[in-house]
Order: sequence, then C-alpha cells, then structure tokens
Amino acid sequence: MQTPGAAADGAGRRGGTQGMVLTLALERVEFLPLGRVTDDTSVLTLRSLVFEPLCRWHDGRVEPGLLAAWAHEDGGRAWQFALRSGASFHDGQPCTAEDVAETILAHLRGIDMFGMPWPYARYLAGARITPEGPGMLSISTPEPLADLPEILAEFFVMRAAPDGAVTLGTGPYRVLDHAPRSHALLEAVDPRRAPARLRLVAEPDPAQRHRMVAEGTADAAANLERLADPGLRDATLRWGHAANTLSVMYYLDCRRGTFTHPAARRAVNLAVDAQAIIETVFHGLGVPASTVVSPFHLGHREAALTPIPHDPAAARALFDQAGAQGELLIRTPLHMPERAPQISEMIAHDLARAGIPARIETEADRPDYARQVGRGQIGDLAIFDSSPASTFRVLNDKISSAVRGQWWQGFDDPVLEPLISEANRTMDVAARAQAYARCLRRLHENPPWLYLFHPVACFAARPEAPPLALDHRGVLMPV
Repeated sequence: MQTPGAAADGAGRRGGTQGMVLTLALERVEFLPLGRVTDDTSVLTLRSLVFEPLCRWHDGRVEPGLLAAWAHEDGGRAWQFALRSGASFHDGQPCTAEDVAETILAHLRGIDMFGMPWPYARYLAGARITPEGPGMLSISTPEPLADLPEILAEFFVMRAAPDGAVTLGTGPYRVLDHAPRSHALLEAVDPRRAPARLRLVAEPDPAQRHRMVAEGTADAAANLERLADPGLRDATLRWGHAANTLSVMYYLDCRRGTFTHPAARRAVNLAVDAQAIIETVFHGLGVPASTVVSPFHLGHREAALTPIPHDPAAARALFDQAGAQGELLIRTPLHMPERAPQISEMIAHDLARAGIPARIETEADRPDYARQVGRGQIGDLAIFDSSPASTFRVLNDKISSAVRGQWWQGFDDPVLEPLISEANRTMDVAARAQAYARCLRRLHENPPWLYLFHPVACFAARPEAPPLALDHRGVLMPV
C-alpha cells in the first residue's frame, strides 16, 4: 500500500510546481559512504533522490533500476546484467559496468553502523564480477543465487564530487549544495520534473518537524509517528501513512534455557498482546506481525497468515508443557527499536499473567547491545528489529541453522531447512514466492522469535502543495 499525501511551500504557491523549491524536514540529512547500507528512512529518502539503486524493490518484487535487464543461466549460477542506456552521473560522466562492479565490491567490504560486517561477502563468496563492456556486467557464483537481483536492490551507485563528498549519482536530482547533517539543496536533472528543486533540512526532534510544517517553514515532514502525543497533530495539515517492512521482535535464546522447547516459543507468542502494545505505546501506529517478515516481503501474501492470537490461558498450558521454571531475563536497549523499554515492561507484565516471572536488564550502549546480540548474549529474550526487505536475507542471516548467520540465535528446525534451500534455488519468481510462503507458514507454526509488529510511518504536509508518496521502506518522494 503506497499512501500518497500532499505538500508545498511558498515557492510552489508562486505559480505552478515546476519552478518551486519544496522543503522537506527529515530526521537526518547525511550522505553515507559508498558500501554503507542503511535502513534509516531519512538517509534512504536522500539516497533515492540523488542516487539510483542497481535494482528497485517494490513490495517483495524486484524491478529494473540502473540495471535495466538481466538474465541467468546454469541454474542461477551465471547472470548477465545490462545497464540502463545513457546512464550518466550528474557531472556528465557516463556510468559504466566498471562503476557498477566497484559498487558491488564496496558493499562486499562494507560494515554496518555498529562496525559489524555486512553478510554480502558471504552471499557472494567465490563470485566473479566481470565488466563485459561499458554497458554489460556478468556475475557468476559457485552456487545458484536466485535472489541476486533482490540483494542488488540494496546497492546504490555513487561517486565522490570534487569536494570529496560522495554526492554524485545517476538519480533524478543532483546536489547543488549541502552541509553535512544540516541540509541539502537538490535540483531536478530533467527540467520538466516538478518540483524543480528540493531542500532537505535535518531536524531530529519530531515535535519541531511538525511545528515547521504547521508554521510554513517546511512543506512536509517525515517520521511524525515519533511524536510523543499524536493527539496534538495539526488537523489542518494533510497526513500520509504507510506500514513499514521493519519487524519489531524479540530474539529467543534457542541454545539454552526455556526457549529450547518449541512449546515455550509458541507460548510466549500467545502470552503477549501485541495489539495492546501497538495501541498503548504507539497510539495504534503498527500492524501485528505473523511471521519473520512483513506483509510486503516476497512470499508473505502467498502464505496468507494471520497473527498468533493473544491467549494467556493457552500460553500458560504450553509453558507448563515445556516445563518452564524460574525467572526469564528480558534484555533491552534504550532505543532502536523506538520505546524499547516501554515495550519490554509490557512483555514482562504479559508473561506474569501467563504465570512466568521476568526481570528486565537494560543496556544503555546501543552499538554494544547490537554486538552482544550478535554474540548470542540475549538473556532469554532480547528486543531487536529486523530491517532487510528481502525474505532471502532474513531467512539466511537470522533463521537458518545450516547458514548460522550473524544474528542466528540457535534455532534449529529440520522441517524448515529443506524449505529454505528449495526457495533459495527456485529461479521463477512466482514459484519462489510460493516456496518462501511454505517457509513462512512453518515459522508461524514453530516461531523462533516473539513476533510483535511492523511500525506505521507517517508524514505531514501542507495542504496546498504537490503530492508526496511514502513507500513501505519509509522513503518519502515527490510523486
């Protein structure tokens, strides 16, 4: 569901949208270096305006981007990609297969915001990435990789400008001016595009972003789901909403303790009232989760799942069946996910209602918390979020016991593993969606996590301006 809204600024009211400057207030305005993947929706919005992804992700399906067409041979081990004809950087230099190859290699070397390596090098271990001429690229892998275009959808091609900042792209807007972490002024490459210019302003406080739109110093503001009191929303503004692919969840320690037992993992999902958390902590801005990915991931629609119902009595019976004894340890950071301590308090309350005492341990150092989770130091359950929009990535990074990726927490399901392997090797997209659906249904029956919800993002815009659209990754773009 792509939800359009509307916004404008004073320049737009001077007569038509083509010559206007549209001002967007974002939480963050920053150009990250080549090879840095992010799920920060503000940074993704800026990237999507200036740069171009190799492939485009749209609700679980992959569409052409800078790579305009592709084909595969040898059962998915050999791929050929054709670049978009005439693709050039904003300084006029042609974008070549060598630039694309360097982009891919940079991502294979990349690290995340916590200094931890991304898994892309593992996906493409042993791959040969070969420019075959200015507009053609080949990639060969030792094993079939059916989801290669979906992986490439996370990569944006970018180059450094003369000032050293990585701000040259092939996207719809070029950078005229920017001050890191402050603002950026963009101009449309196509003179027929409206609005002709965009000004992105960094403002970390959601209340101040809301105020900027209400007072007319900005035309639209993103991430207003983070307002402390949504009841104070300005009703004269136009509001847009979209559920996000992000999953807010708790890892369960499947190596030791209570959650080694499948009945206990099912029990904790029955014990917790996810809808009450959405209503109480997030003022209704969330969609209950039913499996390890969102409704917008490949395979979810075909799985046709509904969330596990809240049933404390059934939860207590299953905890008894699992022989659950003693106190559970819940680990939580202060943020990321938003309002993590409040969520954990409600989890502890719901567990108590199911007869299971729990205590909460808080970690103030968010980067170290991520590293601890990566090492399996999660207590009995630890709140986290799952951000990849790729079903392949979620299953391979976090679920599969054959892979044992960075975020795997000891879950081992011999019924599931052949299903994952089959999906990874299924080349036809429709058939692969059905294969992933079988994986997701199994993970609904035998959950490795406590499933909570997918946040709903929202923006506000002035009523007289041109339309904007918010996608399921949280990217806010002019229509």
